[in-house]
Amino acid sequence: MSKDFSVVSFFSGAGGLDLGFEKAGFHTIWANEFDKTIWATFERNFPHTKLDRRSITDVDASEIPDSIGIIGGPPCQSWSEAGARRGIEDKRGQLFYDYIRILKVKQPKFFLVENVAGILHPKHADAFQGFLKEFEDCGYDIFWQLVDANDYNVPETRKRVIIIGYRKDLKKKFVFPAPKEYKPTLKDAIGDLPTAIPAKEKNKTNGELQIPNHEYMIGGWSSIFMSRNRVRGWNEPSFTIQAGGRQAPLHPSAPAMQKASTDKFEFVKGQESAYRRLSVRECARIQTFPDDFIFVYTDVAVGYKMIGNAVPVNLAFEIAKQIMEDLTE
Repeated sequence: MSKDFSVVSFFSGAGGLDLGFEKAGFHTIWANEFDKTIWATFERNFPHTKLDRRSITDVDASEIPDSIGIIGGPPCQSWSEAGARRGIEDKRGQLFYDYIRILKVKQPKFFLVENVAGILHPKHADAFQGFLKEFEDCGYDIFWQLVDANDYNVPETRKRVIIIGYRKDLKKKFVFPAPKEYKPTLKDAIGDLPTAIPAKEKNKTNGELQIPNHEYMIGGWSSIFMSRNRVRGWNEPSFTIQAGGRQAPLHPSAPAMQKASTDKFEFVKGQESAYRRLSVRECARIQTFPDDFIFVYTDVAVGYKMIGNAVPVNLAFEIAKQIMEDLTE
């Protein structure tokens, strides 16, 4: 692999963004991830990438290898519409500034940042515009867009903000790829998988399975979960895969939940046994991870967390492919 197409990755998680970039011809030579529950998964699937296990706040720019690009999605919980939206007041929200600190020193040809749609909430407008200004002051032309992963070969409704920066001396303009005509569905993603098996007691893993990670979280349903329908049909895209297993969408073989009252839905009476959460592997398929990408965990919840926090591989690939075209013109 030519060094010309090496990238470094921050907030790498399980590596959805990295895998998409590798499919497009880039190569992650160095990655940074602080969450110890993810390390085994990343190292198993990216054996040739050096994984730095420190917090980004402790990483000096001089320790990072030179590369053509820096990619990563700073933690999104601070900006999430499902959370408290504390934004820049949250320490996790401030990790954006460490990304900017490193970008300013390293000066790669491009960078990419991915984050949740909630960062566009009016409450965060000043912070978001501030980030864009900081990126520009680092010496980059900035291009950003709210995209839906379902437009890019991902069988899931998933809206995310993508920010691309091209170093100003390149005089390049990034144009987001046009949405694909065909929108993949749950049937496309998981229609060929046999029935999954339940997790063990206390939601521990069953260990090695014939289809790796094809097990689902067991346990009750919260009032928040039951506040809306959680079933999408075979011919629809999945709901957004979230980072919590308890909030995983339900398998499409079950009938749609029925509205009982305001913010309260129920399972169809007499068919309660038809409802189960999507398995870890089904969620991985929906996030377009290949079946040979193995998630390593003891607690099934960790599998869901890694997948729900990831950038869908196919979305990353489509963006990376366009960057590769721009840089090799």
